[in-house]
Amino acid sequence: MSPTVSVVVPAYNNEPFVRQTVRSVLEQTFADFELVVADHSSGDDTWAALQEFTDDPRVTLLRTPAGGGAKRNWDAVSEVATGDLIKLVCGDDVLYPAMLERQVAAFAQHPDAQVVASRRDIIDAQGRVLVRGRGLGRALVGEVDGSAALRASIRAGGNLFGEPMCVMMRTETLRSVGWWDDRQPFYIDLGTYAHALMRGSFVGVDETLAGFRVSAQQWSVRLTDEHSRQAAQFHARVRAEHPDVLSKADVVLGDGMAVVAAARRRLAYAWLGRRMRVAG
Repeated sequence: MSPTVSVVVPAYNNEPFVRQTVRSVLEQTFADFELVVADHSSGDDTWAALQEFTDDPRVTLLRTPAGGGAKRNWDAVSEVATGDLIKLVCGDDVLYPAMLERQVAAFAQHPDAQVVASRRDIIDAQGRVLVRGRGLGRALVGEVDGSAALRASIRAGGNLFGEPMCVMMRTETLRSVGWWDDRQPFYIDLGTYAHALMRGSFVGVDETLAGFRVSAQQWSVRLTDEHSRQAAQFHARVRAEHPDVLSKADVVLGDGMAVVAAARRRLAYAWLGRRMRVAG
């Protein structure tokens, strides 16, 4: 029989962290899941690190060819999923023990739900918590109409739902929309959630159930500027596809908030970078 949940991990050059990521899935309080890990032709020892888990019947290990960026690996590992529900976890992030249990329960309690998300901590390379309980906001706790939830996130100028390890979706929905949408690469997560949110409701679980790892590569002004540029492209795309959901005023507000978010991100990266250097 197929499991209830497929947890899929698209690993790439994650040798220092991938064991912790895998263990965080295997130690879940919810037991009816499979774990699929795909190494995207890493240049480090990611594949060797994964061999620790070859004898666990819950784990399937794959190798995917180089090229194609995040979408190729995210699609490849997701297409193998056999569970009714799916959660993608990048190869350096961690799930807290009750993550699957809480989110599966949310789907059971809300039959119309297409996307379920929870809060996350921001952690450093050593797993120390830098910022606690990020995500969702007051407007996205409990069950919310999917289009209203998407509009709230766009008007905020960012991704209120969180990175993929924060989110669980229905596998069939992800399959039916063509898997992960990377037309704006920085929005491959929210760009994909958007398709699902137009098909049903959103449920926000008001708990911190994961850790999102930040690294030195993220302390980049160039990346924050590119993020806000792609945000504007994403907003325009949603407006074109769903003019009944997103107004011109929503787009203008979202574009402005994305610029503000980029400025805040620069300050946050500077503060977090200093904190990581001191802690290290």
